[in-house]
Amino acid sequence: MALPLLPTPIIPLPKQQQSFPSNIRRRATKVTAELQTAAVRTGGIDYQFPSVDAPTHKVTVHDRQKGIVHEFVVPEDQYILHTAESQNITLPFACRHGCCTSCAVRIKSGQIRQPEALGISAELKEKARGYALLCVGFPTSDVEVETQDEDEVMSKTTIVV
Repeated sequence: MALPLLPTPIIPLPKQQQSFPSNIRRRATKVTAELQTAAVRTGGIDYQFPSVDAPTHKVTVHDRQKGIVHEFVVPEDQYILHTAESQNITLPFACRHGCCTSCAVRIKSGQIRQPEALGISAELKEKARGYALLCVGFPTSDVEVETQDEDEVMSKTTIVV
């Protein structure tokens, strides 16, 4: 036996606001600008080639996992990982934001500037320990590095709670 259909009441929906309040528009613009800046740094849509005036440095990477040594030139204003990839050199990486340790290396000689390297502690970045992240590392001299096992680097990181 079928039940009779009851009429569905029509409830008017409130009139939707046509635009976002100005404070939301400002925040959205700021976030968009930050994302565009990140895209430029990491080789996104708006990627800009390195400055012609930027000094270049020879980077030597000893890839322990593959048993290969890579040598390439990197402008001082470009990430080491990004430049390696542009030259068809495959190096380990995961996040590309300096938050993990997949691209961690031990610096054998030379210096790397890495202000965005959040994945390793300041203690590991110190000259005595000499660790760096290639995805957010800029060479400041000729540099020779050796890839590291991610778990090995994480075990050396002191976590402060």
